[in-house]
Amino acid sequence: MPRNDLFALDAGTLADGYASGEFTPSEVAESVLARIADREPELNALYLHEPEEVRADADASTARWAAGEQLGPFDGVPATVKENIARAGRPKPAGTALPNPPIAAANAPTTDRLLEAGVVILGSTTMPDWGMLSSGVSSRHGITRNGLDPALTSGGSSAGAGTAAAAGYGPLHVGTDIGGSIRLPGTWQGLTALKPSEGLIPLDVPYTGRAAGPLTRTAADAIRLMSIIAKPDARDYLTRAYPPMDWSLEPLAPAGLRVAVQLDAGSGLPVEPETRAFIEAAAERFAAAGAVVEPLDPFVPADVLDGLVDFWRSRSFADLELLSDADRALVLPFIARWCSAGADFSAAQTVRNRGCADEMARLTRAATTPYDLVLSPVSPVAAFAAEDPMPITDPLRTMGHISFTAPYNMSGQPAVSIGAGIQADGRTVGLQIAGPIGSDDRLLRVAHWFETVRGPEATVDWGSVR
Repeated sequence: MPRNDLFALDAGTLADGYASGEFTPSEVAESVLARIADREPELNALYLHEPEEVRADADASTARWAAGEQLGPFDGVPATVKENIARAGRPKPAGTALPNPPIAAANAPTTDRLLEAGVVILGSTTMPDWGMLSSGVSSRHGITRNGLDPALTSGGSSAGAGTAAAAGYGPLHVGTDIGGSIRLPGTWQGLTALKPSEGLIPLDVPYTGRAAGPLTRTAADAIRLMSIIAKPDARDYLTRAYPPMDWSLEPLAPAGLRVAVQLDAGSGLPVEPETRAFIEAAAERFAAAGAVVEPLDPFVPADVLDGLVDFWRSRSFADLELLSDADRALVLPFIARWCSAGADFSAAQTVRNRGCADEMARLTRAATTPYDLVLSPVSPVAAFAAEDPMPITDPLRTMGHISFTAPYNMSGQPAVSIGAGIQADGRTVGLQIAGPIGSDDRLLRVAHWFETVRGPEATVDWGSVR
């Protein structure tokens, strides 16, 4: 393979190449940097990108491999982290154009785990204002575009992470997810994207429903990344002592597993016919492999989803309210309009809305506990125009596309997006596979199996990505 194509290799192939001496981390870094220089002016996936630091880190890795002192099998593999994942000494603007963004005093746990493994961090990836959009539209960054088709949305709020993965900015990318923000870029860019179990990947700023996790081109790379970052850290008070997980790369067929299929979330937007057909076809593959497949009725009423969204409005309005008029004008108008509705809620209503998170968690656990896996769409709709902040452009009713994803944030259960189909117009559709809390390793291995059976018609041809 020509050395300028090294950017496209998966993490396992890179590790093997480093070990054999076929190529070095420095050579791979140059290939990835060239890829970024070529695509970034159009895609706009990176917020902080310091090529000379990347080169220095890659050269240090090359020296470690030459001396037999590599920090692990993935020493020198390129990666990115979302801009809200702290890197010491770097600003964290949370996607907004507000002046004087806070400077991180220390690395986030995820950053530390990557550096301890010798991973070369290429930079921080973009996000929309306060992470509350399912797109790459930001008052600070402008528009982050889809790595498969720049006319389309990247998804969000892990916008740059998804685009960096799809465009081939190295193999490993970490995003965050509070209602679908990892899985939505996953479904709309043909990726494997895992929202892990609550507390499995430690956060330095834990919050109800929030998780960090991988966005990668393949399930195998998601497994590899989890083996690096899924380690306890005392800074996260929600960290749980999970039993050791099996991060092996052996695909796991679902034979004998009890699998539910949910095609109607009971709230939000209706599922588009082509999306529904892809999920039904995926369920048939599970049944053909020996899974016991049965339908699952809606379990989250519309008022519960609406109450959760209204609580998020109040939370964001609390930030908006503190700003001066001049600074408030810098926030993306769509977000300002969306969260300003939070000013209308009484304290009692805000408390009731916060209770919808708990109610959603209870309902989700109760409905899904009988099953080993739950299959559904990630989003009821396919990717929309890159310039649109949301699939519904009315800021007062804009969260109707998260009805399949948000329940698993509130319940703490893992859920992975894996490509299920490609529409005639080229837009990708993801299958969501959810499971009991702590079953992350099984979900990824089942996703890996699904990759082997879904067929080329449902698989992005990464070699043809511009």
